[in-house]
Amino acid sequence: HPCKIRACFVLVQAPLRSDLGEIQCVTSVCKEMVKHDVSPVEQEQIVQGSNFSEKNHFGDHYRNYEDSARQNIVQENYRKSHVYCTVDKVGELHNKWVKNLGAHGEFSCMEVLELLDLLVDDSDPDVDIPNSLHAYMTAESIRQAYPEEKWDWFWLTGLLHDLGKVMSVWGEEQWCVVGDTFPVGCKFSDKVVFPEYFSENPDTSHIVYGTEHGQYAPHCGLGALKMSFGHDEYMFQVLNQHASCTLPCAGLNMVRFHSFYAWHTHGAYRHLTTEEDEQVTLPWIREFNKYDLYSKGDDLPDPVRLKPMYQALMDKYGIGGKLKW
Repeated sequence: HPCKIRACFVLVQAPLRSDLGEIQCVTSVCKEMVKHDVSPVEQEQIVQGSNFSEKNHFGDHYRNYEDSARQNIVQENYRKSHVYCTVDKVGELHNKWVKNLGAHGEFSCMEVLELLDLLVDDSDPDVDIPNSLHAYMTAESIRQAYPEEKWDWFWLTGLLHDLGKVMSVWGEEQWCVVGDTFPVGCKFSDKVVFPEYFSENPDTSHIVYGTEHGQYAPHCGLGALKMSFGHDEYMFQVLNQHASCTLPCAGLNMVRFHSFYAWHTHGAYRHLTTEEDEQVTLPWIREFNKYDLYSKGDDLPDPVRLKPMYQALMDKYGIGGKLKW
């Protein structure tokens, strides 16, 4: 990944993240979770064995895509995504949002977070609250589980992970921004939610893109995949291209692939991943995912009280000022 060289340098330079033994220890613990295709029963076991709320914001089970309180909104968002998200469309969105970072302005992360007060995610069956609150809920859930200061980058990652959704505040259609991600340029997996809508996507019948490996070499690695464009990739690029950002690679990968549920939860696309993706990146993303998903039933946080602490962390990790968006 583009972040690796810088992240390895950071691990050497930053005292709080120089203890590789600590990171390897946590990774080995996380490997217990690296079992794909998590069932609803297993999800309930994760919740019951933790401090997470057993039900989501609506009193329902998490990630209910069959008859949730927001079913019509969520399903229509995914229908558009699966029908219209092609290789060409992803290229168009990359050119619009990533190729010329800064064309949409320069804002601090805290300013963008406050803009998410205006956004309710149309792909999310678990909450209908502004996305800014979800950011604090995720971060605080991680902080509760990892209270030592050496994990403060993990807390901050929880706060930052969805900031790319600001694209919708700035006018982009939500189906281009939110929801589970998946690779384009190869056969779509039936492990993606609402897979039936892919039948209307023109890439499904493409002579190359409709095949198992498509345009990719076997085990090419996550970094080589062209993912359906969305807030994950956009926020990763904003951070990764910001010269002073010192978040470790684990945090950047959480931002980049946290919505890739077909892979990290259901085991799809493993013919395209590397051993490093499976043994290093996956455990961290699975650990992060618990707090991203299961905090959605928690009590609402107080952003006014929390803002100074998280601003200090942004300053610490080199992203406290203006970034190009």
